[in-house]
Amino acid sequence: MREAVKSGRTVEEALTMALRELGVSREAVRVEVLSEPTRGVFGLFGVKPAVVRVVVEEGPVSRATTLVKSILGAMGLSGEVTAKEDGEAITVDIAGENLGPLIGRRGETLNALQYLVGLAVNRGKEEKKRVVIDIGGYRRKRDQTLRELAIKLADKVKERGRSIVLEPMSPHERRIIHMTLRGRDDIYTFSKGEEPFRKIVISPRR
Repeated sequence: MREAVKSGRTVEEALTMALRELGVSREAVRVEVLSEPTRGVFGLFGVKPAVVRVVVEEGPVSRATTLVKSILGAMGLSGEVTAKEDGEAITVDIAGENLGPLIGRRGETLNALQYLVGLAVNRGKEEKKRVVIDIGGYRRKRDQTLRELAIKLADKVKERGRSIVLEPMSPHERRIIHMTLRGRDDIYTFSKGEEPFRKIVISPRR
């Protein structure tokens, strides 16, 4: 069980410090207020800070956070790890310097990390959670690039009337392509091949 005890001028300040140290979101912890802040005489003397104990609840968010931190340590890297659960997905953000090796060429290392953490988080669970890991906003930028590429290639398929096969992509990246183009009535998409070489095909509707 991971926990942190922090003090601050207010309960919220102490809580924020504890969450930052633990690298988790508010939804992933149990908070116990050990001491409320007091102002003291004339607001100057006998001032007591707020003290809170924050305990990480054992769940998919905490498991993802712990595993990512362990991997960072094993690679000799350091960064601030925060995670949150939103619907069917767990999003893990890593912030820090010199984290390029964790991204890899075209995000290949990041995709592998995301895949492994997803397996660990969902092991033995009936209800699976999709895990998305981002580093310094790389994933958001990459997703936007993929959306623009999907539209450009779909237009090319429509113009030429021939299918286009994309390079192998991770499940997350293939999902971005499929979701971007699913509303079009002039083309359709499907995946073929086996992991990790599974590809997307964009084809014209006849």
